[in-house]
Amino acid sequence: MLIQDGIPLTRYPYQRLANLLNVKDTSLVINTIQYWLDSGLIKRMGLVTNHHKLGFTSNAMVVWDMPKDKIDEIGEKFKQSGLVSLCYQRKRDLPNWGYNLYCMIHSCDREAVYKDIDTLKEIAGLTGIKSEVLFSNKQYKQKGGHYSVAKSNGIKKKLAHFTPSLVMPPLTPDNTVGAA
Repeated sequence: MLIQDGIPLTRYPYQRLANLLNVKDTSLVINTIQYWLDSGLIKRMGLVTNHHKLGFTSNAMVVWDMPKDKIDEIGEKFKQSGLVSLCYQRKRDLPNWGYNLYCMIHSCDREAVYKDIDTLKEIAGLTGIKSEVLFSNKQYKQKGGHYSVAKSNGIKKKLAHFTPSLVMPPLTPDNTVGAA
């Protein structure tokens, strides 16, 4: 998709996108992106930084053996803490892997990561919950999710439901965002 690798780094990025789509009205591009945000097709637009270049070189995935009935509550507490950049649930792979809640912490040194983990434990009342800290050794890739609609007609149909977009013919003034 056109914007998943980032908005063009130009003075007028939406005009550049409009030109690439052969759309004269830049507001159609802006309104389409806003509709995607409002409808939940995309959750947010944000900046992806290279945390290593910013000095955040101690990065750890913390895995937790969380009781199933506590995952949503604890995940929300982790989110609200501001200490984690990523938090998600996965199925356990018993008997090999008993962890089901994952969160990523970025910091300048390992001591600060451990301090943040202690803070999370205190905030969420996680005394006695088994966890492991997996520090990164080397960064290979830093990029948001990348999705290819070419691989699935089902995905194309879902995208078409949300908005006349890049999956459908280019937008025109008569083909407004959200039109059925």
